[in-house]
Amino acid sequence: MDSTELSTSESVSKKKKTKQPKRKIKSDNEPSEEMDRTESEVNENNSSSGASFPPTFSVSEIKNKQRRHVMFLKLKQEKRKQKLELKKKRKKERAALGDKAPPKEVPKTIENQRIYDETTVNPEDEEVAFDEGTDEFSAYFNRLTNPKVLITTSDRPRGRTVRFCEQLATVVPHAHVYYRRGLALKRVIPQCVSRGFTYLLVVNEDRKVPNGLVVCHLPDGPTAHFKLSSVRLRKEMKRKGKAPTEHTPEVILNNFTTRLGHSIGRLFAALFPHDPQFVGRQVATFHNQRDFIFFRFHRYIFKNEKRVGIQELGPRFTLKLRSLQKGTFDSKFGEYEWVHKRHEMDSSRRKFHL
Repeated sequence: MDSTELSTSESVSKKKKTKQPKRKIKSDNEPSEEMDRTESEVNENNSSSGASFPPTFSVSEIKNKQRRHVMFLKLKQEKRKQKLELKKKRKKERAALGDKAPPKEVPKTIENQRIYDETTVNPEDEEVAFDEGTDEFSAYFNRLTNPKVLITTSDRPRGRTVRFCEQLATVVPHAHVYYRRGLALKRVIPQCVSRGFTYLLVVNEDRKVPNGLVVCHLPDGPTAHFKLSSVRLRKEMKRKGKAPTEHTPEVILNNFTTRLGHSIGRLFAALFPHDPQFVGRQVATFHNQRDFIFFRFHRYIFKNEKRVGIQELGPRFTLKLRSLQKGTFDSKFGEYEWVHKRHEMDSSRRKFHL
């Protein structure tokens, strides 16, 4: 009985001893073997002539995450090398050909691939000149009126919206901030007209963040409603200049090319007085790009005869036109010239309206 028990115990211990080292060997050697395989594969690919990787090679087919990451980095590095070599080759060819070199290829962008709009304004068009002489802004451009702006908010505004209105009043000359106390806009507009205001700006908010801007030209309209986004106050901006002075700024309007964009540009231009004061060196810019209107307020500084420095004063924000309404603000019976349709049948990334 003793001999049989000893033999069985010895056999069990032998089995355990033989199994344990096998497991350890697997766990220790697996990652190193995989790394060796990846390095050997990459070296074989790099040593091959022509392309470093086969044309049907796809990194996503590799199931091992570590190997996939290594191969992705190698593939990215190889593409970068090929791009630099091609660039150097083209540069040498252009230097050798000299004046006979072909023109450089223009990269395709959304702006230069834009679909031509039939309503694009020609400044020399007689019809456009007639419309400008008879529209709602003709009195301002004929220097018959001076702008006077009232800035107000939605009911019960929060601190961020109030600060934005106060900083906006420092950008627009002759602007006054008025805090609404439950008054409807239909009651505010007649009071503005009787007191000689030419503009009414209403800043709307949602969840304590300003998200809308209504620009109403008085007394005959039009009224534009914009979506307001990317608002940055002066306190939130880095490398900002000193507070703006009371000088009248210059106004720059960029890329308002269509009939609709032309009327929106005139709407913004009539906010500011006619003659800017160049002593203040302040510029208000409305830049239209892909129907987004970016507003920036800068002060320029002459460093020497050729170099000019720019300081952003703030605030900055982005506008997107939602609707343009004839006359003053009327949400129920107003007649709309243009309304942004979210799901148009002919909607395209290359078609813009301003």
